[in-house]
Amino acid sequence: MPQSPCILILNGPNLNLLGTREPEVYGRDTLADVEALCQARAEHHGLLIDFRQSNREGDLVDWVQEARGRCSGIVVNAGAYTHTSVALLDALLAVQLPAVEVHLSNLFKREEFRHHSYISQAAIGLICGFGKDGYAYALDALASCLGCKEEA
Repeated sequence: MPQSPCILILNGPNLNLLGTREPEVYGRDTLADVEALCQARAEHHGLLIDFRQSNREGDLVDWVQEARGRCSGIVVNAGAYTHTSVALLDALLAVQLPAVEVHLSNLFKREEFRHHSYISQAAIGLICGFGKDGYAYALDALASCLGCKEEA
């Protein structure tokens, strides 16, 4: 039986503080809550996930590079690196995997500097403002792009 496609789900700086960091902006769900939601949605689509978080840009770049040949797509919430990381953009472009950018808050209702995303240049789409549900929507989008069938 062929192995299910794997989706790399990357979380950038400060996302380990979800649930306690600015809950009025990011909500009260923890990163573990997000991971559980992703696991359930992935199973619904017959996907596997590799869920990771780091506060270090180099870790995120390394993980994107390691995804080539191992994963079928990427969901990325790069946190603040969204607005600053050309290195992460270059890694996403280099691996040539479909990527969906996710943000818990609506970037366009926030400070002006958050309106620019380097990640968007490598992504097939952007989902922001739906809290943790945005991750589920990103997995739905990747499953559709990959031609996955929903599990009964």
